[in-house]
Amino acid sequence: MTPADWTAVRLTAELAALTTVLLLLVGTPLAWWLARTRSAIKPVAAALVAMPLVLPPTVLGFYLLLLMGPQGPVGQLTQSLGLGRLPFTFGGLVVASVLYSMPFVVQPLQQAFEAIPERTLEAAATLRAGPWDRFFTVALPLARPGLVTASVLGFAHTVGEFGVVLMIGGNIPGSTRVLSVAIYDHVEATEFADAHRLAAGMVVFALVVLVTLYVVNRPPREAAGGTP
Repeated sequence: MTPADWTAVRLTAELAALTTVLLLLVGTPLAWWLARTRSAIKPVAAALVAMPLVLPPTVLGFYLLLLMGPQGPVGQLTQSLGLGRLPFTFGGLVVASVLYSMPFVVQPLQQAFEAIPERTLEAAATLRAGPWDRFFTVALPLARPGLVTASVLGFAHTVGEFGVVLMIGGNIPGSTRVLSVAIYDHVEATEFADAHRLAAGMVVFALVVLVTLYVVNRPPREAAGGTP
């Protein structure tokens, strides 16, 4: 691979790692709230989280450009804070990736939290465990498979992004040119051998992700070698 391709791989890994950390920090309390709340706005909040699953990436990227552009509210805020403009920067890629990969982290965590028996949390409460204690010492350990699934899916989905990162980041070598954009560049330049090397690596990566999720989520009896 060319040095530019290695740079794209490094940039993609950095983007995916940072995005996953931010998604876990933001998505875990959001998933816990969605799993426990009886608020009337829960369907609306859940729908907003799931929107990237059905919206074309270019639509999300377009509206993010408007929001983060020089005339948008987010763009005006970042400029007033001395942070500059987010479009066509690595920071802009991070913001777009967090929003675009949100359902891949929140939904597995929400399902894991919803699977925790209510009486387990009630038993912890009778032992004088406060809300924070119940969350960190009971809920999070029981939701570990969902946490692993969310982390893997969030990272993998960010690695595979194309439309939204191209809209927000463009194609700036060493700054916003990520792996999926590099493959597109090679195909557009009819450099099929280079495109094949990068694409094959993505296929292997996707297979590893799916096998990992299968191993983590397979039933305990099957994991122990028992008969289904």
